Amino acid sequence: MTDNGTVVPLFKDLTDTPASPTLAVVPDKPAAPRRALPVRVFVRSRHTVGAVVKHERTRTIARVTVRHSAYLLGGTRIAARRAWDGRTGARYQRLLRAAEAAGNYQAAGEWEERLHRFRAERHKRRMDLLKAPQDMARSAAYGAATGIGALIAVGVALAIATKDPADVFTPLMALVELVRLLVVIVQMVWGPLVAVGPWLALVGLWALGRHQAAAPQWSLPATARTSDAGAPITPSIVVTALRDLGIAPLRKAIKEMGDAGAAMLGPIRIAGCGVEVDVTLPSGVSTSEVQARRKKLAENLSRHEHEVFITIPEAARTVRLWIADSGALDEPIGPSPLVTDETMTADYAKGRAPWGQDLRGDAATLSLYQRHLLITGLSNQGKTAALRALALWLALDRRVEFRIADLKGAGDWAMFDGLATVLIQGPTDDHVIDATEMVEGLVEEMERRLQAPPGTKFDPLIGIVDEAQVAFMCPAVGDDKRPYGGSKATSRYFMAARKVHNQGRAVDVLLYEGTQDPTDQNLPKLVREGAHTRISLALGTESQARMALGDKAVDGGAAPHLLRQGLDKGTVVIASDGIKIPAGQASITVRTHYIDTDTAHAIADRARALRDGVTTLTTVLDDEEERDALADIFSVLGDNPRVLTADVLKRLTVLSESAYGAWTPGDLKAVLDEAGAGPYKSDGRMVVGRERVARALANRDTDDSASA
Repeated sequence: MTDNGTVVPLFKDLTDTPASPTLAVVPDKPAAPRRALPVRVFVRSRHTVGAVVKHERTRTIARVTVRHSAYLLGGTRIAARRAWDGRTGARYQRLLRAAEAAGNYQAAGEWEERLHRFRAERHKRRMDLLKAPQDMARSAAYGAATGIGALIAVGVALAIATKDPADVFTPLMALVELVRLLVVIVQMVWGPLVAVGPWLALVGLWALGRHQAAAPQWSLPATARTSDAGAPITPSIVVTALRDLGIAPLRKAIKEMGDAGAAMLGPIRIAGCGVEVDVTLPSGVSTSEVQARRKKLAENLSRHEHEVFITIPEAARTVRLWIADSGALDEPIGPSPLVTDETMTADYAKGRAPWGQDLRGDAATLSLYQRHLLITGLSNQGKTAALRALALWLALDRRVEFRIADLKGAGDWAMFDGLATVLIQGPTDDHVIDATEMVEGLVEEMERRLQAPPGTKFDPLIGIVDEAQVAFMCPAVGDDKRPYGGSKATSRYFMAARKVHNQGRAVDVLLYEGTQDPTDQNLPKLVREGAHTRISLALGTESQARMALGDKAVDGGAAPHLLRQGLDKGTVVIASDGIKIPAGQASITVRTHYIDTDTAHAIADRARALRDGVTTLTTVLDDEEERDALADIFSVLGDNPRVLTADVLKRLTVLSESAYGAWTPGDLKAVLDEAGAGPYKSDGRMVVGRERVARALANRDTDDSASA
């Protein structure tokens, strides 16, 4: 652009050269220097090299190169080792050391004898080789003389037949010609054999390495890496999995044992939907080291972590591996016998609850006789369903009395209305207060039974508190300034639970608790240690597992924290003497039967049919208020036309321990007789008639109104 604003083009068009250098506009300031081209090229080259290195084709070429090189090297190593083993006693020495490491001295003696025999035979062969040249020369001379003589004899016979003396040497010359022809053939073939032979040897070594998969795992094709998923478990697979755990002493010991690494293994037994094998570890390897590598061991066995369980049997330095068939643990185990057998009944003292299946596929049954129970687990893992299944079985024993507090209040225990004498449902502080008073009622009944004459028989009384962590963490404080929750000696719920744990089992007063995420805050140590049967579903950490099951069970292999949240619903780890546990183990894993809510209602209906009728209270009344005995009697009768006097006394005791706990049949009869509703006999047993009591109440109310 000129001073007058005229624009002067630098070029005529894009293809023209500048017409004159004077037409260019000279800027007032020098232009900024352009970026040097080498820098730009360098940056692009760096990114290009990175892209090439990261490209999948480059990685594939690298994997193929490493894989086939490793095949060749591995095949060479395997062939060399086989040759060495065939020429020396190395194999026998490895087997001898393996037997000694396993403590099998009888087998060690046998292998030592075989080693001596091998050495003696090898010495004999070597001595024979020393004499071989002399024997070969003697044999060759004798053979040559014999052969030449035979050929000449044939030639003589031929000359006589042809009457030509020259034919005497014809057979001999034919032999010489044959030898010459063989030499010519060898000369023709020898060159190609020398040229091709090394390549054939390399191909053979490569094929051997490929067959043995002698290459790094990451370099193998994807199909080769996954083709053994779910494969049957063999001794070699187990030994290889143990060798590759990353435990140096174990790897060294197996390497020294060679193929005899299987000497560490016991028999591989079929166990349910998997197999079981005991592994005796070599000296210097602890069982805890193997337990800590459960995930890696499972992957080495081509299994998921949840498909391999490691426990500690009685034998020293031994781990027991249970390895599931691939995918078997994700299959359902079938319905509960409570569902399929409508004639089933229960026996609290001598029976066992059909609860599920262990990992071996055997039925898992649990004895509940005089055992307090604690079940824990993360939310929505099947805790309530597992506990409820046990209670439903117990409900089929008409002698068992239930007092239940469901501090979730979602209706999971609603089917026990008409079965339980107390049924509290709700998460509020008021519900916790009622639950606390219910457990304190268990304490009062326990103390009454403990003071009864020796030999007195009592019906089982089961207290169930579901979501017990709500009670322990309740901030409510009573009029006496004592908190309902907490874990101190002033806590009402805590102290009531401790008292039941201390002496309740002796008189069949038991406490079952279910709680989430066990910690010292929501499940105090003294309470969890008081349970005889401790059960855990999936948990988040090992510390929670120790709180749920105890240190002994976790140290022995119990691992509820390794169960899969959301996938292993209903799978529990249980430590109890009430269930059959393999010798040497402290716990067992059980897959429980799932009973849905509708089916639970049907089972509860069967249980109600076995009973005379139960009046269920939804709250625990204050014992200090003035009681109306006749009204209370009518309330506990429920809708039943008649109830046994003994059952009426029990229900009154539940209603108010302080008011009716000391009542005798005589006291009950006196109150009823005074009201004109005395008990009477039905089928030879004393009962209280609902119609009589209702008429007495109506007459009393009429008299009171008239007098007023």
